[in-house]
Amino acid sequence: MGSDELPPSFYFCDNEADANVCAQLVREGTKRATAASLAELELDSMPIPQKGDFAIVTNWAGEAVAIIQTTSVDLRPFKDVDEAFAAEEGEGDKSLQWWREAHEAYYRRVLAGSDTPFNHDLMIACERFEVVRLA
Repeated sequence: MGSDELPPSFYFCDNEADANVCAQLVREGTKRATAASLAELELDSMPIPQKGDFAIVTNWAGEAVAIIQTTSVDLRPFKDVDEAFAAEEGEGDKSLQWWREAHEAYYRRVLAGSDTPFNHDLMIACERFEVVRLA
């Protein structure tokens, strides 16, 4: 990325309410991780996140809330996501049980109609990030 280029922008989730909650959690410093499936990244023609990547987090309306930088990415099956990662995602009650239920429902929605149905071996890019600037 050249010095005059903006990093890519995105919102979390697949609906307005959750996207706006997640944007606020990033602003508050509660949400420090995210978990895209490799299948959904492929469907959206997006690369697997890499350490050092920058991105602009927006709310559903596309208004920037923060610039983040990826600090690590671990690829693991859904079934191997652990309590520590669920807590770093900062959503719901931050428990692994909440994470699994919410994310299974999300992956089922975003992968519906694709060649990759949800299962517990679905590969997940467990991305940790830090906020480098609030908008």
